[in-house]
Amino acid sequence: MSDLNLDFKTIKLGEVELISKLDELQREALARKLQGSGFNIINDRKSQLIEQMKNLVVEKVHHSNEETDEKWADIISGELNLDYKYLSSLFSSVESITFEQYIINQKIERVKELIVYDELTLSEIAFQLHYSSVAYLSNQFKKVTGMTPTQFKKSVDKNRKSLDDV
Repeated sequence: MSDLNLDFKTIKLGEVELISKLDELQREALARKLQGSGFNIINDRKSQLIEQMKNLVVEKVHHSNEETDEKWADIISGELNLDYKYLSSLFSSVESITFEQYIINQKIERVKELIVYDELTLSEIAFQLHYSSVAYLSNQFKKVTGMTPTQFKKSVDKNRKSLDDV
């Protein structure tokens, strides 16, 4: 950002808020710079909403340890100030999976990460990721990965995906 002489207010996962509006040349220069790093500018509102939904899930699943009983529908609709049914439908139509499945996939990737770190028991992982029981986590893990958490832990190839591929 600084080498393009762009002043920004905030930068957070997937989002930059600039102080002033970009002219067309600045926008093109920024787009080239971002593409060189594997990123893109998202122009349309629907794509922005989907990215915000994904970023919220990644933030809550991978980077937050706060305990909450709040449901995903309430979190997403509260953060984006839009009806959850609309957001869920939009997500499914563009991403070809349900928003719920996206959340499950992210949680399973986080479970894999925590298993690889080998610092927590499966019970602690289940608690940290708000699963009702170890059995429920294990069943969901097997549905998504085709193996149990124990089998995964023993496997040589840990089958991790980058967050962008989930």
